[in-house]
Amino acid sequence: MSSARPGQFVRGVFLRDHCAIDKRAAIAMHSCMDWRSVTFDWNRARAFLVTAEEGSLSAAARALGMTQPTLGRQVTALEEELGLVLFERVGRGLVLTQAGTQLMGHVRAMGEAAVGVSLAASGQAQAASGHVAVTASEVYSSWLMPRIARRLRDVAPGITLEVVASNEIRDLRRREADIAIRNARPEEPDLIAKRVGEDEGTFYGSIDYLERLGPITDPADLARAEFIGFADNTQFMEALQKRGIPVTPAQFPVLTSSHTVHWEMARMGVGLGTVPCGLGDAAPEMRRVLPDVTFRFPIWLVAHRELRTSPRVRIVWDLLAEALPELLSHPE
Repeated sequence: MSSARPGQFVRGVFLRDHCAIDKRAAIAMHSCMDWRSVTFDWNRARAFLVTAEEGSLSAAARALGMTQPTLGRQVTALEEELGLVLFERVGRGLVLTQAGTQLMGHVRAMGEAAVGVSLAASGQAQAASGHVAVTASEVYSSWLMPRIARRLRDVAPGITLEVVASNEIRDLRRREADIAIRNARPEEPDLIAKRVGEDEGTFYGSIDYLERLGPITDPADLARAEFIGFADNTQFMEALQKRGIPVTPAQFPVLTSSHTVHWEMARMGVGLGTVPCGLGDAAPEMRRVLPDVTFRFPIWLVAHRELRTSPRVRIVWDLLAEALPELLSHPE
């Protein structure tokens, strides 16, 4: 350990000479942390945390990239070490006991601290070259991200871009991605967000399907149309009904969890699809069904607060912030 020099900051204390070290702070730090009382393994605590959050050993094992028996042994070892029963089995899942619930808050704080250390280290260790993962919906990943990638190759050829195409919200705090393009502002305090614009979507049908369907002049006419639905279709139906569009489950002959499949089904004339207007208007074989009925939604860029200090992530963030409003307003 190097000695402090006069006039140097050490732990927030300005040293006027070599003897000016704040001994009270050192004594306080030593007295408030008894490292001998910390007896359990962090790997076991992490196994407990992820199992509690995922709800089963199998899901937690997949999240951590380990085998289920190995994860189970770590959780059991933690229970034996602490002398507590942390989980109860309910059906095929696991639920926290009272002791597990009380422990959860402390272990989650440990997990967030560990992630913070990892983020700080990775952000400082790498410059403008390296790997950056951007997560976006399937539609944005296939429609907008290729143009983003092309621009990134011009401005920062040393960065490797990974596009995580997913309609699920990825956990940025666990490094499932570095940057996310979302339709809602995050609530987590350690995430930062910037609203970069708005997009809008509407109903589209193939020319062939619309000819078979007949004239559609107002929302009531959609009662005789068929739609391509989503895996969780109840929420989608409720949103349509709130807009005065009379739909029933019988009008959804096909459901899919993939937005890309949803669009391809609509293009093949299976039913009406709902996509961003920039994508739908550019398809020559598709037509808007009711041009005046649109659905507007915000576009947010989201990243972990620590990762914004990483040069490579900042480059991609700034490129997205500049390019997305342009691409959404002039989709080509």
